[in-house]
Amino acid sequence: MAKGSWNEFNQPSTQVRSSSISNTYNKSDRAVRVKRTKIGKGGKIVTVITGLGEAPIEMRSLLKNLKSSCGTGGTVKGETLELQGDQVDAVLRFLESKGFRPKKSGG
Repeated sequence: MAKGSWNEFNQPSTQVRSSSISNTYNKSDRAVRVKRTKIGKGGKIVTVITGLGEAPIEMRSLLKNLKSSCGTGGTVKGETLELQGDQVDAVLRFLESKGFRPKKSGG
């Protein structure tokens, strides 16, 4: 094949599947759970948020807003968010304002 010639079948696909990138569930349909725990944390209390179902970039952004709203530190661990201290009530209010329907889990 000569340089600069055109071949219809060797062109890379420019079509992107948006369904594989975005989540198919609405925020209000997700089973978001917020619980307070100190198991495996050296006796320190942490608030654990599970079931958000967001992409890693969106999880970090959500965590940043949660940390500033609660005035505490936190981290992303896999599919969960962890905030330092007992922040359950503040997290529930924050997530409800963002369109989620979180539930308190545990004692």
